[in-house]
Amino acid sequence: MDKGNSTLKAEILPTHTAALFAAAVKRSAELLRAGELVALPTETVYGLAANAFDARAVARIFTAKGRPAHNPIIVHVADLEMARRCVTEWPAAAGDLARAFWPGPLTLVLPRSKEIPDIVTAGGSTVGVRWPSHPFIQAVIRECGFPLAAPSANPSNRISPTNAEHVRQGLGDKIALIIDGGQSQVGIESTVLDLTVSPPRVLRPGMIHEESLQAALPECGVWNSEGGIGAGEHGPLRSPGNLPRHYSPRAKLEMLAWRDERELGTQVARSKFQPAKTHIIAHTVIPSAGAWGRVSVIPHDAEAFARAIYAELHRGDELGAELIVVEALPEANEWQAIRDRLKRAAAV
Repeated sequence: MDKGNSTLKAEILPTHTAALFAAAVKRSAELLRAGELVALPTETVYGLAANAFDARAVARIFTAKGRPAHNPIIVHVADLEMARRCVTEWPAAAGDLARAFWPGPLTLVLPRSKEIPDIVTAGGSTVGVRWPSHPFIQAVIRECGFPLAAPSANPSNRISPTNAEHVRQGLGDKIALIIDGGQSQVGIESTVLDLTVSPPRVLRPGMIHEESLQAALPECGVWNSEGGIGAGEHGPLRSPGNLPRHYSPRAKLEMLAWRDERELGTQVARSKFQPAKTHIIAHTVIPSAGAWGRVSVIPHDAEAFARAIYAELHRGDELGAELIVVEALPEANEWQAIRDRLKRAAAV
């Protein structure tokens, strides 16, 4: 394949029968062994995968996404043996957390092994490792026999994809293959937990909440969840998702609270956007549809909201929204990860 061909059009393979699933696994593994990129479904969001042990292949991820070199990539595995191959230490806490939450949306940050290239970790001494629960990416990793470096399959800083069509719209002219594994069931990126510090530190919140993590590691006591850029570290980032602006639609995004539609209208008017070009995403105080370009309602439930929010942001962009207003979220801990994503998406 000509990797400089700007007219490349990605092939999209379905997986909804056993035969199609097997054929898609085989084709994905062929490309990944050859050092190519494949967009694969996971339970969190779709990932843009390359052989994690192949620095040249991983470099193609950065090129395709326009990803800054200082932003590390999570490594995906299909069993504990492969996870331990990626790191130099496997503390008891890692074993406890893996038993409790793997396969699933939890990334563990540990000292990296020599097999992990510098480019994966942005030159840092640690690597984030995750065993995803989606059956397709598991099957591909087992078929390949090596772990996959796989950030979200979208242009850097844009909305993460939760279905194959989102990937096609964002990267369809830059990669050869997209696997259609259905809609992502978690909907936002994994929780990232740094086990190289004591107590452990949440570097990126996700839908596995701090209370659940503490229940699996009660001996760790009070945790420091003020991770990432604001943690006082001056070395390489240990987790993706810590850049100030991330997960952003093309439209301007604002989070607002309103008691009624009149108050919503007053706040939007201050933003100087036309109501017809404004899309509202609400969960509690629902405005009438006629006054706005689009009104979407996501259930007042954190897990349902997480599954749906990226798709709604994508839809706003597709329909030409200039402003997307998201109703302010509850302060409860189960909403923390969604607040984090929307705060970064709204950053200027």
